[in-house]
This record gives sequence, structure tokens and C-alpha cells, in this order.
Amino acid sequence: MPQPAYKRVMLKLGGESLAGPEGFGIDPDAAQALSNKINNLRNLGVEIAVVLGAGNLWRGKDGLAHDMDRATADQMGMLATVMNALALKDALERTGADTRVQTAIEMRAVAEPYIRLRAIRHLEKGRVVILGAGTGNPYFTTDTAAALRAMEIGAAILIKATKVDAVYAQDPETHPDAERFTHLSYIDALNLRVGVMDSTALTLCMDNQMPITVLNLWEPGVLEQAVMGDEVGTTVARSARQPMSSYEVCSTSQEVDTHDR
Repeated sequence: MPQPAYKRVMLKLGGESLAGPEGFGIDPDAAQALSNKINNLRNLGVEIAVVLGAGNLWRGKDGLAHDMDRATADQMGMLATVMNALALKDALERTGADTRVQTAIEMRAVAEPYIRLRAIRHLEKGRVVILGAGTGNPYFTTDTAAALRAMEIGAAILIKATKVDAVYAQDPETHPDAERFTHLSYIDALNLRVGVMDSTALTLCMDNQMPITVLNLWEPGVLEQAVMGDEVGTTVARSARQPMSSYEVCSTSQEVDTHDR
């Protein structure tokens, strides 16, 4: 059986992946469908860490529009990501996947505190690790948290799973003829101000040579293709034309809402 190209991956998901058709709240059926996709990767022998946003429960920009303090709005978003993490953990464990939730803000009654070496150990034991509460600091998005944690745990790739199948020059929903990119360099992505990931997260990945794949979460089989090294979605890396197979493989231990913590 072919072996995955990436032994350890960071999966960044928007909070909307847990929402129902209305796009808000936590839908048990959506959580179960998401857990099935993650479990399929786990069955390939991939070590999986997950960072979730909270756009299905809270968006800080709504609070800021009513003069809410930015730090307070971000802290509320961090807490909302923990709710999503617990919902996904429950769904995963019902599929038989051993799962741990770790949080950047300590709340020991519901989850472990984030400890890097403990997270790595869980991954080595085949557990899915869900990392909640962002970085634990206001003014940082969950994209930045995913990039930071990906480096800390030694992930081979950061997969940004969204509702669009790639990075486009313009919103494909309003511009059907928008240019679709299959490869972008970090610099190109920053210069284009692509809406799929914020500049802080992109810069962090660029400085540490962490490849990013942007894909449509709900496209059948696309996650499996990504971890097997197939070219799917858009690849953001140090060279705009560098093929996925040439990246160093680590075998060891929609538009960004800046308040989607």
C-alpha cells in the first residue's frame, strides 16, 4: 500500500466546518462528517493535529462594530474555539479515534494545557490532537496559531481546508473567470494579499519553510490526495513552481476573519 508523503500534518479548519446548512452553531451531523474525514487520514498512518476557528460561534469583527474592546472580542473567540474542539473530539471518539484536546489558555477541567512535547507524544501514539484557544493571545488569528503550532510539533505541511478549492486572484463566487493558482511562492501570496490566510501566518510559514496547501475540505478524497503528495488545490511554498514531491518530508517527532479565533 502506498505510504503517505507526509507523516505529520497540521490541519487548519474554519469553524464553519462544524456548522449546519445555516452556517452557524455546531451541527452534530457536520461534526460527524468532519470526524470521518479526519479518521480516514488517521487510517493512512498520518499523525494529525487540528486547529479550529470559531466563525460558526463568534466573529470578533461583529463585536468591534459595536465598539467592543479588541482584546475582549478576541478572548471570546478563543473560548469559542475550545467549544468547537470539544465537539470535534466527541465526534472523533465516536468513530474510534483516540483524541486529545489541548488549550493555550488553561482550563484543566475540560482539556489539557498545551505542552509541546506532550502534544508530540500524543501524535506519536496515534492520537489526534486538537489545539484550542488559538495562541492564547489577542490580536493573533487561528491561522497564525496553526502556523505556529505546525512548526512547534514538527509538522511536514500545513493544510488549510476551506470551502473553496484553491486560491484565486478574486472571489470566484462573484468573479467566475477569476484566475486560479496551482502554485504560489510565499512572496507572491503576500504581495497578492490572498484572502485565504493572513499575512502574519504566511510570513511565519515563509520564515520557517513550512509548505501550505489550500483545498476544499468537502471535495471527496482531497485530503487523502494531499497527504499522499498529489497536487491538489493551491500550494504555497518557497518556489511558485516547486512540485510537492520535492519538499522535505518530516517523519519525526473563504476569506480570513481576523477575529475567527
